[in-house]
Amino acid sequence: MTPPTEMHRGPVLRCYLAASHLFPLVAKPILQRRLKRGKEHPTRWPEKLGQALAPRPEGPLVWLHAVGLGEVLSVRGLIDRLSKARPDLSFLVTSSTAASAEVFAKNAPARTLHQFLPLDAPGYRRRFLDHFTPDFCVWVEQDLWPGLVSDLAARGIPQCMVAARMNTKSHSAHQRASGLFRDLYGAMALITAQDEATAAHLRSFGADPQVSGSLKPAAPLLSYEPKALATITAHLAGRTVWAVAPAHAADMQIAQEAHDLLRKSDPSALLIIAPRFPNAAVTHPGPRRSKGEMPNAEDAVWHFDTFGELGLVYRLAHAVLIGGTFGDVEGHNPWEAAALRCAILHGPRTANFAADFGGLTAASGATLVRTADDIAAALTSDDLDAQVAHATQAIKTASAQTDALAAALLQLLKMPDAR
Repeated sequence: MTPPTEMHRGPVLRCYLAASHLFPLVAKPILQRRLKRGKEHPTRWPEKLGQALAPRPEGPLVWLHAVGLGEVLSVRGLIDRLSKARPDLSFLVTSSTAASAEVFAKNAPARTLHQFLPLDAPGYRRRFLDHFTPDFCVWVEQDLWPGLVSDLAARGIPQCMVAARMNTKSHSAHQRASGLFRDLYGAMALITAQDEATAAHLRSFGADPQVSGSLKPAAPLLSYEPKALATITAHLAGRTVWAVAPAHAADMQIAQEAHDLLRKSDPSALLIIAPRFPNAAVTHPGPRRSKGEMPNAEDAVWHFDTFGELGLVYRLAHAVLIGGTFGDVEGHNPWEAAALRCAILHGPRTANFAADFGGLTAASGATLVRTADDIAAALTSDDLDAQVAHATQAIKTASAQTDALAAALLQLLKMPDAR
């Protein structure tokens, strides 16, 4: 597919672009209020105004945008594949959340720079694009900014959308501005979807997507501190260790109930609670890693209330209850734990990661649990080792889809339009 040379700008997009001139009237005050609440990076928030940008790497630059933490970490496997095939490429990854920047910094691939995406106002967009002059843009999963899509098209910079994810609720929301999304999707040289349901939703807006699966199974292993792993492993020797992560209140509650059952047959068992938001109020007793505390032999729970250490948690635990699967969050990424040979348990609420959990379940690489009794039984099951092996094979199978996606992007990069 050749990159579009012109972008259709219908009435909804034209209205949006006109309104975007007003964004600076409120952008800075809103960012400063968010800064006071700890929602923005303390020193790098001006990047969202197209200011204080990092130096542009030399040579061809591929820009990938992914809105939050999970999406940002997922692009690493794709970057690795592109980088190996084209050592001349450098990569710019943008996101919107402070947490994504913090964790990505610990896990960034070589020749990869992170910046915060500027807000979608003409001046901010212009400063960003004039500074970085990307040769190619990859929008990941679901976050499209109409002004930037329009500006990229006007500059003749090829762009695509990969691993798109759109459930029924999101599709209904998109339909309220169907003309806008027809224009945005029409500007893409390539669109791929995580699953057939998303592909069907995208087709309703005139897109012609391919199904390429999720990027998450192909991502490199999460980083960790080797000295910390060695010290903690020695300290916990002989204990059964499992985790609930990234955990929300409902996940913590059912995990604690299951752990109380487990301790009846295994009094030394230890539950690691790794909250999604480390500053959340701790309601269960136990030592806290944020205070430098280690569990003693009598401690049943250890609060891993630090940020960016899931790579360590998953290496310590033999099984994990994936958080967000017992409430409205509707799940978190299971592949990061599976890649570290941590057995996957999950509750029934997985709508935001339906394709991911579906792939693992189809391969017998995950266990659905609904009650505390289910969790306790799964943790003591003789099937966990086989489940881990099945999950490992599922990762290999799913990663092949990212190989194919990387090959398709490399073909687009060879086109004359990709400067």
